Amino acid sequence: MNDAFKESLADTTALKRRAVVLLVDDQAMVAEGIRRMLVDEVDIDFHYCADPREAIQSAIRLHATIILQDLVMPEIDGMMLVRFYRANPTTRDVPIIVLSTKDDPAIKSEAFTNGANDYLVKLPDKVELVARIRAHSRSYMAQAERDAAYQALRDLQRQLEDSNAQLEESNRELQRLSSLDGLTGIANRRQFDKMLDQEWQRALRNCTELSLIMIDIDYFKLFNDSYGHQAGDDCLKTVALALDRIVHRPSDLVARYGGEEFALILPETDTEGALRVAEKMRDAVSRLNVRHEASKVSDKISLSIGVATLSPRGSDNPDILLAAADDALYRAKHAGRNRIEVAQPDNVLENLTARLQF
Repeated sequence: MNDAFKESLADTTALKRRAVVLLVDDQAMVAEGIRRMLVDEVDIDFHYCADPREAIQSAIRLHATIILQDLVMPEIDGMMLVRFYRANPTTRDVPIIVLSTKDDPAIKSEAFTNGANDYLVKLPDKVELVARIRAHSRSYMAQAERDAAYQALRDLQRQLEDSNAQLEESNRELQRLSSLDGLTGIANRRQFDKMLDQEWQRALRNCTELSLIMIDIDYFKLFNDSYGHQAGDDCLKTVALALDRIVHRPSDLVARYGGEEFALILPETDTEGALRVAEKMRDAVSRLNVRHEASKVSDKISLSIGVATLSPRGSDNPDILLAAADDALYRAKHAGRNRIEVAQPDNVLENLTARLQF
């Protein structure tokens, strides 16, 4: 239970114990007569206001649960005050008993039309006055309690909704971070494996081609040995950013596969399309002009790339595509590096079997 709810319940509980009566009447004798009627009622707290100009502020200050309003007053008549009470947001629901010297149906009708809750001819009978004060006050306080409880529940609901929204946002951020490589900021191996399986299944359902590109930075160990691990980390981040800039479709995924290896998933892409992307990536990294004087194929960072494309079949699984792209990368590295090799579809299964046995 929150503090607002506790405070509201405390306020309404206090109100239940005592009805707060405000009499607004310019006649002191009438006020004294009503005071005497109520003085022995332990559950009624009586207050008096002789100046009609102070009536509304007095009602607000006292937290009146009922107003006894004289109709005939100097400067501001009682009917006008009733309308003023109803126009004020704080007093608009406070019960009003109009006190009049006349038992006139027309005056009664006007009083009720203006917002009065009850009508008594003064001075009223004590028993009747006390009974009506209690009845109207209890009804008002019960409604105030319901309103306070309802508002507290709405506040709690908003707090819960805000908390849930924050939790959902935190979970989304956690999910996002768990799918990213901590160094480069692109997708990590876990996300790559998940997306490769999903895209494989989608390509299988839609009978479409799926391409995979495997990428390795040439002689990266020598780069680390020559320039230090901090420079190596900076190099990996720079290369990852360059690779990620090449792809534009939401379904394409560039990931850090491990160490200095990267991978790219290209759904609904044939061999020619994948080869064009691979060439763009090799060219983009070359244009970075990151010095690598220890490399045996270039004086700057270069890439070896393997490309594989398959149309999945029911008996296949993503490992066959991964093995094919890895085999193409293997051939690119052993053919002199700084180049692109494309897997031959007819040899994919044969290459997979050979690599697994090896």
